[in-house]
Amino acid sequence: MTSHLEQRSARRRTLGMLFAAAVAGALPGAASAQSAKEVRIGYQKYGTLTLLKGRGTLEKRLAAKGVTVKWTEFPAGPVLLEGLNVGSIDFGTVGEAPPIFAQAAGASLVYVGNEPPSPGSEAIVVPKGSALRTLADLKGKKIALNKGSNVHYLLVRALEKAGIDYKDVQTVFLPPADARASFERGAVDAWVIWDPFLAAAEKQLGARVLADGTGLVSNHQFYLAARPYAEAQPEIVRIVIEELAKVDEWGRQNIKEVTAILAAQTGLESSIVELAAQRYSYGVKPVTPEVIREQQRIADVFANLKLIPKPIVVKDAQLAFKL
Repeated sequence: MTSHLEQRSARRRTLGMLFAAAVAGALPGAASAQSAKEVRIGYQKYGTLTLLKGRGTLEKRLAAKGVTVKWTEFPAGPVLLEGLNVGSIDFGTVGEAPPIFAQAAGASLVYVGNEPPSPGSEAIVVPKGSALRTLADLKGKKIALNKGSNVHYLLVRALEKAGIDYKDVQTVFLPPADARASFERGAVDAWVIWDPFLAAAEKQLGARVLADGTGLVSNHQFYLAARPYAEAQPEIVRIVIEELAKVDEWGRQNIKEVTAILAAQTGLESSIVELAAQRYSYGVKPVTPEVIREQQRIADVFANLKLIPKPIVVKDAQLAFKL
């Protein structure tokens, strides 16, 4: 018999899929054909895709081919990949954990590139007046995080380092805006979050970093495409990756200009954006076997903890050809 909690969880998953489709202007089952006339890109409030959007260079490159670009912002990686899976977007960027959760749920996606490790761009934070001083102090505490996001693995690794069983903390699964509200009013003891939300918590709330990802996780940012789109339009995907590489190279050498563009794109204060931009790693690369093996280790951990419904083989989500 289905429990009330299972029913509620199912409703949340359905609502998440509907949200992902709605924000991108489609409903499940209404995905358009893999058109060569438009590429639909999902992005978040961070990273090279947001910078690429702000500079407008991709639009110029694709205009010569008669291809337009549609941008859709998502609050976090898991819902972005739901959008990819239901056919609302063709391409997007997320952290390490979301594609693992999505693949385990049967999403038809492929890895097409990644940024270098950026472990300092995510952290476990506590309020400035908190008595918590070490990771060991997290035992029994309420910790907010976005389920299935890159920070989910950071929490798992941090608890492992502290010798705390995952079940010995109270995880409170909330998207960034709701998590911040809970953090501010003291409803949770700690918050696991990524930039620029991390930088905002530090600058605006005085949040104290209990531990970032250094020595615990790599925190790669991955670029993924819907498999049907990548197989039908490999040239468009290749062009997107090439333009990301150009923006990465430019951004690495022009942090002040990066800050100005991202501040305009995100609506965040320049000091917040600059802190996040300084911690970001620039330099998109093809996904190597080593990175796939690292993703497999994360997937195996999640499977062992029953955080995903079944074990997966990460390399199954690679393209069979080079872009």
